[in-house]
Amino acid sequence: MSSASTVSVIVPTFDRGHLISRALDSVLSQTYTWLDLIVVDDGSADGTCDWVRTNYPQVKLLSQPNQGVSAARNRGITAARGEWIAFLDSDDAWCESKIEQQVEALAKEPRSRICHTDEIWIRNDVRVNPMNKHFKSGGNIFEQCLPRCVISPSAVLLHRSVFEDFGGFDEELPACEDYDLWLRLTAKLPVTYLPKKLVVKYGGHDDQLSKKYWGMDRFRIASLEKLIRSGVLTNVQIQSATNEMLKKLDIYLQGARRRGNRDDCLTYERKQDWARTCLEEPWKYAYNQLESRESAR
Repeated sequence: MSSASTVSVIVPTFDRGHLISRALDSVLSQTYTWLDLIVVDDGSADGTCDWVRTNYPQVKLLSQPNQGVSAARNRGITAARGEWIAFLDSDDAWCESKIEQQVEALAKEPRSRICHTDEIWIRNDVRVNPMNKHFKSGGNIFEQCLPRCVISPSAVLLHRSVFEDFGGFDEELPACEDYDLWLRLTAKLPVTYLPKKLVVKYGGHDDQLSKKYWGMDRFRIASLEKLIRSGVLTNVQIQSATNEMLKKLDIYLQGARRRGNRDDCLTYERKQDWARTCLEEPWKYAYNQLESRESAR
C-alpha cells in the first residue's frame, strides 16, 4: 500500500445529529491526511443533513430516502474515489492515528486487502471489557467469524477491489449485514489484524439495530444459508458453516416453540432439515463440486 493512497471514509447516519460531530471530528483530526470523507444521510428527520452541511462544508454529503445502513454504505462505496475504503458508524469515533497505523500495517503485508484493529467499548458512558467470545485476530479467520461478528465496521480498512470481487453489503438484511459481508470475504481472503485499540465504540443507546430487531439470529441464519448455497465454499467450510447454522436454528426454534409461533416453527424446521441433509452431502454445494463428484465415485 502506498503511503499516498487516498482512503475514502464512509459515515452512514440516520437521525444522529446529536452524535455525528464526534465521529466527523475524529476523522478530520486523523494524522493521515489523504482522506475522502463521505457522509450518507439515510433519510434523517432530525436535521442531521442540514447540520452536517452547515458545520462541515468540507464533507461530501449524500442524501437518500431511508433505506437502511447497507444501502447507505453501498451508496458511499459507489461515490468513493479512494483506493482504500474505511467505514465509521456515526455513533463511534477513531483515535487520531487509526488510519495511519493501518496504512503502515498494510505496507508490511502488500498482498493484504483487509485490515482491522482492536477497539474500546463504552456502554452507557462506562468502559466495559469485551468477553472472550469477541476475541479478535488475523489470518484465515472464517471459522472465527461464523458464530458472531468479530470485525467491527468502524475498525476495518478495505481495498476497494473487495467490493468489485465479492459485492457490497446485502440490502435485503435489515441487520447483521456486516456479519454477512465478513463471512463472504474471510471465506476467501486472509485478514491483517492490528492489535491496537484505535476505535472507540459507543453503545447502549436506543436506536442501535440490536435493540430495534428481536431474534437477531434470524438474519445470521439467512446469511449462512445464502453463503452455503452460493457454491463458493470448500467442503470443509460448508461443514463448518452448516454446523453453526444448525446451532443457531436449534436456539431459534426453542424460542419459536416457547412463543407458540407455529408458522415460524414450520419454516425453520424445514431449514433445519435442509441443513442436516447438506451436512451429510456438502459436496453438492461446494465450489469444486465437479472434482468432488469424481472423487466420490
